[in-house]
Amino acid sequence: MGTALVAISAPVYWLGLLALYLFSDDIGRFKIFPGAGSYVPFSEDPTKWFTSLIMPWFVLAAAFAAFYARLLRSNLIETMGEDYIRTARAKGLGERRVVMRHGLRSAITPIVTAAGLDIGILLGGAILTESVFNIPGIGRLVFESIQHSDLPMIQGTVLLGTFFIVMANLIVDIFYAFLDPRVRYA
Repeated sequence: MGTALVAISAPVYWLGLLALYLFSDDIGRFKIFPGAGSYVPFSEDPTKWFTSLIMPWFVLAAAFAAFYARLLRSNLIETMGEDYIRTARAKGLGERRVVMRHGLRSAITPIVTAAGLDIGILLGGAILTESVFNIPGIGRLVFESIQHSDLPMIQGTVLLGTFFIVMANLIVDIFYAFLDPRVRYA
């Protein structure tokens, strides 16, 4: 939980600069991943595309993963005190099966909800990540469009972001039927 607290508290641009300092192959201490400005389009070389995006993906996902870990922990602690958990234990089920099959399945529902809502926030956080790692993406496109008052481009990116938020929420609603046995769609 200490690592989760640090990941939640650290700004995306600071984590990005720290990741570049530690892991980039040009200035890093460990020289594992390509550094800033190493982005290669997928159509040119899929392997280089993937390796150039590993660090930005981890930096962007760190705060979200830490938040989800804390949320899951608190929900799981609350769920493990429910009556049906005691009933499952009384039936003789193993602790691992009780936690994974019964506890986790109920505790993960708020996390799925938060993940659907975080799609919009993720798009906003991508602006900083794309700037730190010098990646041409939608976040930087929005930022540059706002700076140049390019209204059609701003409208298009807002519409694209809205589409992804709506689709993510639709997927979350459908996923509820698989997670929670009380939810059924007719």
